[in-house]
Amino acid sequence: MPSFWRRPFRSGEEAQPAEAEERGSTSDSDPSELVAGGTYYIAGKGANNKETSYQDASGAPVEESSPLGYHVGPLTILFLNVSKMIGTGIFSTPSTILAGTGSIGLSLIWWALGFLTSITAFAVYLEFTAYFPSRSGAEVVYLEQAFPRPRWLFSTAFAFQSVILSFSSANSYVLAQYLYKMTDHNPTDWELKGVAIAGYTVALLVVVLHNRFAYHLANGIGFVKIATLVFISITGFVVLGGHTRIENPTANFHNSFEGKATAYGITNGLYKIIFSYSGFENAFNVANEVKNPVKQIRRHGYIAIWSVSILYILTVIAFYAAIPKEDIIKSKLTVANQFFINVFGNTKQVKALNFLIAISAFGNLVAVFIGTSRIIRECGRQGVLPWTKFWVSTFPLGTALGPYLFKYGITLIMILAPPAGDAFNFGTYQDSTLIFSVVADCY
Repeated sequence: MPSFWRRPFRSGEEAQPAEAEERGSTSDSDPSELVAGGTYYIAGKGANNKETSYQDASGAPVEESSPLGYHVGPLTILFLNVSKMIGTGIFSTPSTILAGTGSIGLSLIWWALGFLTSITAFAVYLEFTAYFPSRSGAEVVYLEQAFPRPRWLFSTAFAFQSVILSFSSANSYVLAQYLYKMTDHNPTDWELKGVAIAGYTVALLVVVLHNRFAYHLANGIGFVKIATLVFISITGFVVLGGHTRIENPTANFHNSFEGKATAYGITNGLYKIIFSYSGFENAFNVANEVKNPVKQIRRHGYIAIWSVSILYILTVIAFYAAIPKEDIIKSKLTVANQFFINVFGNTKQVKALNFLIAISAFGNLVAVFIGTSRIIRECGRQGVLPWTKFWVSTFPLGTALGPYLFKYGITLIMILAPPAGDAFNFGTYQDSTLIFSVVADCY
């Protein structure tokens, strides 16, 4: 085996259980070692949780003390999920979802379905976290422990998906587009790419320089996101009340199920819904940085899902009240901008409102950076990635520098290589497949 390709990351005494497994020996008198059904389990206890947990010995060991600290409190749990959920999806996908479903009524049902899928998946994630409370990385840990045989199969497959497809080019493009909406300039493709790279570079600096500052910034931007959706929702009620320049605000709701849907459109719309609601799991990615993670994530994670789901549906209703159906479909990624123009006119103040959407996109970049870095780092701890120390080390600033730099590099490639145009999240399909695997094993 090449020297750069390591076994699961272990140090000191943590390597002993794996060695014992290879010898086939166990100790019945040692409560830290158990054998059940021919499978060898080892105990692990992190500083974030009072109880000892057991896991398959073939996996990466529990870190007794998180090298990334314990800075994730109740508000951070709430806003980590909020900041990832309220990214660019709610402001960019309503047009695609409406075009795919063909009708206002069915599209609203799809948005409600997104709540059901996210809250049920959240319950499954919570179940696995109760088994492994001191392991960050969410799915990477669940699949490692749920499918330990054949050895390396699921860990390697997930590592490929989570590392190679960890780019955030879609959200970077939307950030750039809304920044340009604040000006009268129509950007070229390369100008759009340049601003997208600049915005993503700022997000990189935020997460690399200081963990606690990154969390505080994510909290602040999360609050701005909630306030933005509340503002749009209230504006929608005012529009429906007939007190604005919109002449017939209920026009889209007459014969709301009128329209033709295609099988591809409905399926594609469902994936866009999954993309818009993705982020409910973000706090699970930092579970080892949360004190008493099961209780804290359960309480504040559910609050995040309920709050965001209600605001999503109210925001979409506001869009439908202010924008004709055909204009929504044509607006593509800039539905929110069209909403502001229709309600308030094409004024400088309206252009400034686009800054709120840009801030939302930037906050999503930060939240995704944080969550994805923990996933990639855990893949490195499993030993399925070469140069293990590069992925695992927190030198020199106490942050996950290796995963951050790799994610930044792969995103730059995906911004520069493809032509500028509609933003797509290619990882949604693979994520859905792996989430299905996690759910299947739980039940």
